Amino acid sequence: MFIKHKHKQAHMQAAHIYAKCSTAVRLNVGALIVKDDRIISIGYNGTPSGWDNVCEHDSKSKPEVIHAESNAIAKLARSTESGEGSAIFITHSPCLDCAKMIYQSGITQVYYGQEYRNTDGVDFLKKCNVTVEQLSVEDT
Repeated sequence: MFIKHKHKQAHMQAAHIYAKCSTAVRLNVGALIVKDDRIISIGYNGTPSGWDNVCEHDSKSKPEVIHAESNAIAKLARSTESGEGSAIFITHSPCLDCAKMIYQSGITQVYYGQEYRNTDGVDFLKKCNVTVEQLSVEDT
């Protein structure tokens, strides 16, 4: 799937806007999944539906917090859309657990803004032949 540069910019900007919906204090992450020039799912990091919106305890993320990528993929799974051959735009590079979900969901392109604290997720995706591209700040 070819995505025009101007659309990459727009999707990454949208991911940053959705990140603002997160109630996390330490880090707000947004993600959106695109297929055939359409946004088919969005997500941001936070607690499960119906839980309180407190994401941290003693300056650490609570174990029940769901990452933006996982939220977007879970919402996609509950829809009639398929992630096969889609792209995901994330404000931060994915952790290894989210990278595994990205790969398993059929997403073939990953675009991210900032680096996560380690590169395990990006390294995994590259081993799986998933296209991974960091979009610099001036690209968003």
